[in-house]
Amino acid sequence: MAYVAILISNPADPAVDAALLAKVADALPHAGAARWLNSGIAADIPFARADAPLAGITARLRVVIGDRPVDVAILPEAFRRKKLLLADMDSTMIEQECIDELAAFVGLKDKVSAITARAMRGEIAFEPALRERVALLKGLPLTVVDEIIAKHITLMPGGRTLVATMKADGAYTALVSGGFTVFTRPVGRLIGFDEDRSNILEVEDGRLAGLVRDPILGKEAKQERLIALRAERGLKAEETLAVGDGANDLAMLGEAGLGVALHAKPAVAAAADVRIDHGDLTALLYLQGYRAAEFVG
Repeated sequence: MAYVAILISNPADPAVDAALLAKVADALPHAGAARWLNSGIAADIPFARADAPLAGITARLRVVIGDRPVDVAILPEAFRRKKLLLADMDSTMIEQECIDELAAFVGLKDKVSAITARAMRGEIAFEPALRERVALLKGLPLTVVDEIIAKHITLMPGGRTLVATMKADGAYTALVSGGFTVFTRPVGRLIGFDEDRSNILEVEDGRLAGLVRDPILGKEAKQERLIALRAERGLKAEETLAVGDGANDLAMLGEAGLGVALHAKPAVAAAADVRIDHGDLTALLYLQGYRAAEFVG
């Protein structure tokens, strides 16, 4: 089977050059000619695997790359472009955790952020941690959501381009979050997703009731939505892509043909097919073999 090694750096900090590509090619079995996907930012090198374990090849390439801010991934050439994208929202498609931003309005951001971090690292179960955090928000006016979106939420760089480019190539895109519909609905529209799924906050007289409606959308629900969309669209597992950063994304990442941990917690990065520590969300396009000239948006 033919494989490809992809090297990706952040567009704001180009770090891929011809010398590095030559060193990487020397470390690959039966390497072909390097191909630029975006000069200075991303390139790939086809190679024949032979009998070497892919994990061993990846580890060898990381040694070659050293401390350069460059991500590396090894993928099969077949089914490289995906027809389905499922993405987490908080700390993946946006740079914040929305529940932490809500907590800031009641002076509890540090407390809630600590619980969020433990849940995302997989140290505590997601559902009880979500209920605990939501309970602390009881009485908060729902109007603060609009203020948070307008003043405190920033999109992860490259997200709009990722979604627009994949959709232009016929892919279906879904935003699946353990967060809340009051955020995923406007954020999903802003980025351009075909659909969004998340949890519903209970509201009484225009204020948060401190409750989240059952059933809670957690890691199993994310995985189930991927399976359902794959079946609805008649896709092979290899044609699907998922991206996330936290422990509640692991089932979804494992179910996808390509699961990508983006700036993720250590346990998540270790378990995912590919980890992106330096690149932005356009890295997911380079993984699929898109050249920058093909980007939309």
